Amino acid sequence: MTNPERIHPSTTAGEREMLDSWLDFHRETLALKCAGLSEEQLRETAVEPSDMSLLGLVRHLTEVEQGWFHRVLADEDVPRPYTSDENPDGDFHFTGRDTWEQAHTAWREAIGRSRELAATRSLDDLMEGRHRSGRTYNLRWIYVHMIEEYARHNGHADLLRQRIDGATGE
Repeated sequence: MTNPERIHPSTTAGEREMLDSWLDFHRETLALKCAGLSEEQLRETAVEPSDMSLLGLVRHLTEVEQGWFHRVLADEDVPRPYTSDENPDGDFHFTGRDTWEQAHTAWREAIGRSRELAATRSLDDLMEGRHRSGRTYNLRWIYVHMIEEYARHNGHADLLRQRIDGATGE
């Protein structure tokens, strides 16, 4: 895997560009936290009893992308790739057959589709799908939530990466 390019968001952009660029910034931050590590390192968990790993975070955020943009925003019938009602933490429970390459590819594809779906809508557009909460969300809310979701998990990724090889960074 090559190191991803992370572009810092403009400090003077309009609202849509600002939201797009901050979400992309956080997506690429996670990619940077995973860059240059071996398959084994990407599978390393934090500390017991946590089963959080960088591989698991990428799998989790694949499901988050699909959940909010694909299913909730666009009402696409996309199956959950890792989790189920029986295994709600399946994104963090992987086997020897599950690989970084598979997870990374699925994540990048989910991001690509999320970008496509968001690009055709205004920030005020309401979701077409349903959310388990029964609430209605607009695209603006989804962007803000996704930025929060990535930022929180990038903090986890920071700690995981530091534990793996001592690397730190923003």
